[in-house]
Amino acid sequence: MPKALVSGSAGFIGGYVVEELLARGYDVVGIDNYSKYGKVTKSYDSNERYHFTEGDCQDIGLMTELLMDCDHFIAGAALIGGISYFHAYAYDLLAQNERIMAASCDAAIRAHAQGNLQKMTYISSSMVFESADSWPSVEGSEREIPAPLSSYGFQKLAVEYFARAAWDQYKLPYTICRPFNCVGIGEGRALGDVEVLSGNVKLAMSHVVPDLVQKVLRGQDPLHLLGTGEQIRHYTYGGDLAKGIVTAMEHPEALNEDFNLSTPHGHSVIQLAEIIWRKIKGPQTPLRLEHDEAFEHDVQRRVPSTEKAKHVLGFEATTPLEDMLDEVIPWIERAIADGTL
Repeated sequence: MPKALVSGSAGFIGGYVVEELLARGYDVVGIDNYSKYGKVTKSYDSNERYHFTEGDCQDIGLMTELLMDCDHFIAGAALIGGISYFHAYAYDLLAQNERIMAASCDAAIRAHAQGNLQKMTYISSSMVFESADSWPSVEGSEREIPAPLSSYGFQKLAVEYFARAAWDQYKLPYTICRPFNCVGIGEGRALGDVEVLSGNVKLAMSHVVPDLVQKVLRGQDPLHLLGTGEQIRHYTYGGDLAKGIVTAMEHPEALNEDFNLSTPHGHSVIQLAEIIWRKIKGPQTPLRLEHDEAFEHDVQRRVPSTEKAKHVLGFEATTPLEDMLDEVIPWIERAIADGTL
């Protein structure tokens, strides 16, 4: 039975990836230090094919030991958060994530040379395209446009340099996956949150979908948006992203390639707010908006080309935004009632 290690397995995307691997028949090794949310319970914790280690991905010895009998390594561990997170932890996002990535690569290089490891699949980010001035962003253009301005975007671009450098020097095979704006359930309030006031609601350092949903559920009216609301994002379901990541991990034509993983459909933040408002408040209640000052690194357009993933991997993200919200809204409503969000 094939075996895969997922670092950051207790995280937001990591949870979806573990579920997808188990569904495809893999033995899965998870590692996480619970630094973001604290100890969390996952639906697959009792699965006999899931083996979890609470540990630090900066521990090269531990990572090497875990990887030696694994066929694949999906490297997802990182400090990550929403737009306010980029500012509150600008240095840590760079320094800590570089340490995690270096240790992960060191361990993978050893496990590939001395053990069973076939390939390392790196989880990058759409933020590598932060400085794009034309769209859609095509794979390869991240090395032609100016470097990202945020430390988070810059570090994610560095992840991709790690992947290529480890291949160039040590012939560690790789695939790079760039998720775009993951939407789903399971993301709670982080332990290190610095609260930001948006109108009368204190936000955690999360993302635009859960932030807008909780503001509407808490009765905010007018609804506060960061910036103009014209920012374009491609909101992609976590289950779809997991399918894309695991498909890229497995696919022979993904060897030493990079892929944007995203829905091809974009929405402005105003459009998103209108859909959320209508689902919670109904069509009869008028939506009123108020605009707060935007954060510095709030990219105005993040629009991917999805053709490469479609043609090479046969992957398409097909879940509509409305269906994602039908899952997310009740989950956030329960989280608010339980005091976890």
